[in-house]
Amino acid sequence: MTVSPIPALPDMDGKTTAVFGSYVLASTAAGQEVLRDRWVILEGDRIASVSESRPSQADMVMDRPGRFVLPGLMNLHNHCFSEAIARSHAEDGVSKRNDQSIVYTVLLPLSKTGLDILTPDERMAIARMGIVQLLLGGATSVMEPFRNNLPEMFDAAAELGLRFWGAPYLFSASDPKAGTEGSVSYSTASSDGSDNAADLATWNALYDQWHGQENGRISLAMSPHATDTCDPDLLRAATARARELGVPITTHLAQSEGEVATISKRWGGRTPAEYLDWLGVLGPDLLAAHCVYSSDNDLAMMKARDVTVMNCPRVFARTGKTASFGRFEAAGLRTMVGTDGYNMDLLGEINAAGIVSKVTRGDARSATAPALLSAITEAGSVALNRPDLGRIRPGAKADLTLIDMTHPHLQPHYDPPRTLVALANRANVDTVIVDGRILVDGASIVVADAAALTKAGAAAIHKIWDQPEAREAFASA
Repeated sequence: MTVSPIPALPDMDGKTTAVFGSYVLASTAAGQEVLRDRWVILEGDRIASVSESRPSQADMVMDRPGRFVLPGLMNLHNHCFSEAIARSHAEDGVSKRNDQSIVYTVLLPLSKTGLDILTPDERMAIARMGIVQLLLGGATSVMEPFRNNLPEMFDAAAELGLRFWGAPYLFSASDPKAGTEGSVSYSTASSDGSDNAADLATWNALYDQWHGQENGRISLAMSPHATDTCDPDLLRAATARARELGVPITTHLAQSEGEVATISKRWGGRTPAEYLDWLGVLGPDLLAAHCVYSSDNDLAMMKARDVTVMNCPRVFARTGKTASFGRFEAAGLRTMVGTDGYNMDLLGEINAAGIVSKVTRGDARSATAPALLSAITEAGSVALNRPDLGRIRPGAKADLTLIDMTHPHLQPHYDPPRTLVALANRANVDTVIVDGRILVDGASIVVADAAALTKAGAAAIHKIWDQPEAREAFASA
């Protein structure tokens, strides 16, 4: 397989774009507010103004009534590669072994197998396919944890125009597998029995190569994989390095019962959250994914440390587990919604977050439309300390997601935010703009041949599926 080059992205320096919205979710002194019939004026990579009148001059005009103009959607927990491997193999309980998490029975071992056997071109094909899915799902900003021998994720995000926080994993043992009774067994690549130093060195090299590239559009986040795959030395070192550089930290926290049991056994009865707090990891720069098996006391401690929770309800719902946005919301935690790679449809994910919360809490007022829209826009700007993202206001980055509200299943509507959260999905994503560049227009990728990229990426995934260990992992239990 030979990967064809993608044309260079357009230079928007000095260019003006005028975008009409029948509805605009603008940032005002009172918070996010829906304005009717407004023009959002972009100059280069920034929002210049929000105006009631059409500008007299613009290099490009997007005048399509019925669009809901949102701040560029932020998906800050996603896995393009591992979830593509699991796609359609993790449904209906397939691949479930002794009720163990598929993280250790499928996702981690098969992603390692895949990266061992794939060529750089094949890895690039999968990375491009993932970025295409993210853009078509409406995301403009993405945080992507992935194994550190998949650097092609950076290349794909750079060439396709996505705003990207790459988060190469750090492991104390590079080959974690499911052990007995929900525990995790380890195999290291380093002769000294620990992969800590090697993984941190790889992360540093990627930081030196990529951080700040593409006019700051490409960044790194520190990503120690999880509490049960990272020892205290690694977690302390990674946290110190991240805070030295001022980059965000992300990890998986309390994502399985096995993890909770493992940490308790290893570290004196501590919960995963207590383990991280003991090591000084909890803080306002931490984005903690899932937290489904956190105790109420854990949530109170995380609130006190100003941690952000990344809620990904659908990937848990497919296993028969609930991951309730409303539980974290009720604990006062800043809570965002991410896709975890599962369909990469942010609108579908906030819809699921609302339904799961209302059902599990028995309260229709849990996880309201404004809260869920904030969870994929302005909450991200706070979590990343980036006030120029997740908001439509002068001076912010020219990142926008436009939703076509004229579809029959969205008509008629009285309240656009409620309609969006309750009824919309990725099929309604009309336009995606990052740094003033139009990447998706009319629900199609315009900067590359999406069909060709998808075909190449799917072929590379099939190569993994053809491996004996994949056939064994995917066999019904």
